[in-house]
Amino acid sequence: QVHLEESVGGSAQAGGSLTLSCAVSVGIDYKPYCMGWFRQAPGKEREGVAAWERDSTQTYADAVKGRYTIPPDSTKITLSLQMNSLRLEDTAMYYCATGATKFGASCLDVHYWGQGTQVTVSS
Repeated sequence: QVHLEESVGGSAQAGGSLTLSCAVSVGIDYKPYCMGWFRQAPGKEREGVAAWERDSTQTYADAVKGRYTIPPDSTKITLSLQMNSLRLEDTAMYYCATGATKFGASCLDVHYWGQGTQVTVSS
């Protein structure tokens, strides 16, 4: 059984930084092609913001490009998300996920979801 658990998100002021981590407890022979982060703001659809492919290719949504990074020391069992220059519109519930394929900044054919962690950005 695979289990994904995000670290506690937290709050920050606009312009500040936060780091999220996702611990992936992998089962035997589970090697996801894609690991990534999604977010969902109140009243909006869930959107992919950053995705990592097994060959280490990283892709970011335009809304976060240049501000969010998956650190190079992220491994297949721990996925981090460094968020810089935070904006009010970054406030959302953030989810990590693993999936079979990738399109843009989103993992597709998602196998597993984390429980979600709240990120709140204030002025």
